[in-house]
Amino acid sequence: MKKYKLYINGEFISTNENIEVINPSSKQTISYVPKGSETDVNNAVEAANKAQSSWEKLPAIQRAEYIKKIAQKIRENANMLAKTISQEQGKVLSLATIEVNFTADYMDYMAEWARRYEGEIIQSDRPNENIFLFKLPIGVAAGILPWNFPFFLIARKLAPAFVTGNTIVIKPSSDTPNNAFEFAKLVDEVGLPKGVFNLISGSGSEVGDKLAGHEKVGIVSFTGSVPTGVKIMESAAKNVTKVSLELGGKAPAIVMADADIDLAVEAIKNSRVINNGQVCNCAERVYVHKSIEKEFTSKMIKAMKSTTYGNPLEEEVDMGPLINQEAVNHVQSLVNKAKEQGATIALGGKIPKREDGFYYEPTVITDVTQDMNIIHEEIFGPVLPIVTFETFDEAINMANDSEFGLTSSIYTQNIDLAMRACKEIKFGETYINRENFEAMQGFHAGWRKSGIGGADGKHGLEEFLQTKVVYLQYNMNKQQ
Repeated sequence: MKKYKLYINGEFISTNENIEVINPSSKQTISYVPKGSETDVNNAVEAANKAQSSWEKLPAIQRAEYIKKIAQKIRENANMLAKTISQEQGKVLSLATIEVNFTADYMDYMAEWARRYEGEIIQSDRPNENIFLFKLPIGVAAGILPWNFPFFLIARKLAPAFVTGNTIVIKPSSDTPNNAFEFAKLVDEVGLPKGVFNLISGSGSEVGDKLAGHEKVGIVSFTGSVPTGVKIMESAAKNVTKVSLELGGKAPAIVMADADIDLAVEAIKNSRVINNGQVCNCAERVYVHKSIEKEFTSKMIKAMKSTTYGNPLEEEVDMGPLINQEAVNHVQSLVNKAKEQGATIALGGKIPKREDGFYYEPTVITDVTQDMNIIHEEIFGPVLPIVTFETFDEAINMANDSEFGLTSSIYTQNIDLAMRACKEIKFGETYINRENFEAMQGFHAGWRKSGIGGADGKHGLEEFLQTKVVYLQYNMNKQQ
């Protein structure tokens, strides 16, 4: 049985209390991780704060070299990391492997910004004056991670923070901390200066709250649920600390009458079952034009029915378990509520009769109307509700009828409708005739309750920078 230690100021540190980590595909305990305390949070932040000034003074290209070394370590240990993720999170091994490799690529991509991010020289209204706008690090970053893509989110927060001169304290989810501790071992091997990277695990109510509310933390970057995001904002508010939040999603997928139905079915189905339906940016509700409803629904049921599920380490499996029993109960309650409200369970809708994990059947729900709970509440499971519409305007209005605003998609061959969708779908991202999956050079950001700020690309990098303007006036006539 593995037992991990906190990583603070370049040292692995034991704690008196530990947290049990469960394999969701077997319900068996697979490790124990430290239960950090307020003292541990203070020590981690103090270490990061102490290390930050010297880290900032290194040329960005030297900071980038450390990031590249970590990326190489990730590649050298890809199989071990992928298996670790799969065992603690339930992600199928093939997707866990993609996550690990994408994480290494992301680290390299962000390292490349070392010579690219820049300030400005602004025109002055005065003679003999230059106005300089500097882009400087914020200081200590706190990265609070989710459990659905736990390894990649380390890089999404750490890499842009590092290259821009910030130090960081990472708190992984208590459901999936093992991969973060394996990551800490790799960081330790590359000789990163002490205190630049710190890892502390523990409960959100204690460690997460104290980290978000710490007076020496300059930015809190969080990915997770809306309620937790609200609590983080409340904790950060007392110090007016910057927050960058990616929260929930309720992504609409609009399928127009002229859509390539086979393409739409494949993309939406893959979007719905990827990571066992536990992805905030993937299709959670489908709006299908009435004229193609029967064909689309028939093909979607067939596609979802063919989805295999079971032990995520088995190669032929498409889908693993949900993260825990609470997640299963939540999905079942939404399905039951939809049925009570008049929807039809066209496929699935049940918890499988098996004892080896937190599984849920691939499910398709028809006869769904816009007012049903399942259209407005985040499902986070392999369940697909289908609503019909008659006009494009009707579809747009229903798609926008949500407290969330992360991702969206539309399937159409009509360039006019596609361009209208770009402007009229009120979500941070819109995918046209493809699955919901962002690029590292884009900008992943939500509207409304889906978040504040964003990640990836140039604009994600700038989340970890603050501006300083310098007015320099000089005397051209002064003799030397």
